[in-house]
Amino acid sequence: MQEFKLTVASSPHVRCNETIPKIMWNVVAALVPAAAFGVYYFGVNALVNIIVAIVSAVVFEFLWEKLMHKRVTIKDGSAVITGLLLAMCCPPSLPWWMSIIGSFLAIVVCKQAMGGLGYNIFNPAHVGRAGLMVSWPIAMTTWTQLNGTVIDGVAGATPLNVFKHGGVDALFNLFGTNDWGSIYQSLFFGFRNGSLGETSTVLLILGGLWLIYKGYINWQVPVIMIATVGVLMGAFYGVNVAIFEMMAGGLIIGAFFMATDMVTAPITLKGQMIFALGCGLITVLIRTLGGYPEGVCYSILLMNTLTPLIDRLVKPTVFGAVKKGAK
Repeated sequence: MQEFKLTVASSPHVRCNETIPKIMWNVVAALVPAAAFGVYYFGVNALVNIIVAIVSAVVFEFLWEKLMHKRVTIKDGSAVITGLLLAMCCPPSLPWWMSIIGSFLAIVVCKQAMGGLGYNIFNPAHVGRAGLMVSWPIAMTTWTQLNGTVIDGVAGATPLNVFKHGGVDALFNLFGTNDWGSIYQSLFFGFRNGSLGETSTVLLILGGLWLIYKGYINWQVPVIMIATVGVLMGAFYGVNVAIFEMMAGGLIIGAFFMATDMVTAPITLKGQMIFALGCGLITVLIRTLGGYPEGVCYSILLMNTLTPLIDRLVKPTVFGAVKKGAK
């Protein structure tokens, strides 16, 4: 007699061809162009950090799941994304052993200790980055010096840092021009200082558009976060600085790949829009009033703490239920 296995679950029953591994590896593919540009632009040490961060993240996840007698899930791609994002959000000159520690914080402390994929409260890659920042602030703020279009290996400052402490004149001096258009071009294509994966605005946007096309993220989230920074910075400093602030630092990678995290962001679209607005606002507050020139990492982590509250305040309508006041 032929046997059949039935899965019994409550309605509604929605069929979907998407799986966690498929989504995760598509995110990896979306990040690869920007990461590859970082390796091309910053050199071998950038490649070493990417490989070390990814491998160590996968190894830590494997070891933890083995020790905890849990199902090994390293093939789903989530650990690879964490390691890749961590490396892309760190300086290309970072010592490789720090990448290992960052992966440990991201995978073991943030993700697995909270229950694994789907249970972590904070974005793992940003937890790893924040842990490295408070532990080795000098190494995390030592950047490769831009000398025209050549990387000369001398410690330098990022455009955000130069603008925060020196203003527009210092920014023009950094890029060797008095033309905002030339600065925008450098930021757009990626010829500037910064973390190894956050420099090329165009490649990050293309990766984000791919995720929007696949339906993995909502376009409103990155648009609202980036626009919030642009509008507020424009109100403070004018249009030219607003455009600069939107492309500088980690805003683009954070808006498309961190603020849209399916696990740590709110469930509903309205909640995600509130989340994005908060991320943009906190980013501006840190960049303008804080001592640190960048604010994307901490803005997303701070808003992660509010995700449960946002989900509670912005509840989706229960399937089949009638809203109050509706006839």
